[in-house]
Amino acid sequence: MDEAELIERSRRGDLGAFNALVVAYQDRVYNLCLRMLGSPQAAEDASQEAFLSAYRNVAQMRGPSVRSWLFRIASNTCIDELRRRRRQPQLSLERPAPGGDSERPLEVADPAAGPEQLALRGELGEALQGELLRLPPDQRLAVVLCDVEGLSYDEIAASMGSSIGTVKSRISRGRARLREALRARPELFGDLVRPTEGSGYAG
Repeated sequence: MDEAELIERSRRGDLGAFNALVVAYQDRVYNLCLRMLGSPQAAEDASQEAFLSAYRNVAQMRGPSVRSWLFRIASNTCIDELRRRRRQPQLSLERPAPGGDSERPLEVADPAAGPEQLALRGELGEALQGELLRLPPDQRLAVVLCDVEGLSYDEIAASMGSSIGTVKSRISRGRARLREALRARPELFGDLVRPTEGSGYAG
């Protein structure tokens, strides 16, 4: 059964079809929530809430692809959580120490790299994730959808409910802030290509 048929059956109330869509997209939705929120537990909670919201509003699902629709719901869920945190700041005792496996930092590993290069790239991935969490939420979301999830400008605009011009501006500003932050930490790059003015993160 292709995705278009799963969407149509889901809209008619077929729970099995909707569950198939959940299985297809649960990892990507979780990954988006993790990049936005920084905590595995918060990402798990947000992704579950996003899918519950999607199920409650499944009749509104449109188009040949469900990805942008699900990402928009997940994005809104994360933004709501970030707003709640600002209103009620609290220390999470569940968040693992930086560098733990469950943090799942941005991956920049090369299978052909030696141990020293792999170590540097692991540190770089952790630094990227840390700097992502310092970006304003709108810039963070745009950068994640573009550079991590690989969405087109049209898809990002649909996911964020923004114009393409606004999306491009947020990506540009977010990348610029990441480059500036990483330039201040040259030890992360070793022999790797350092961030340049015309690049995204590095190279």
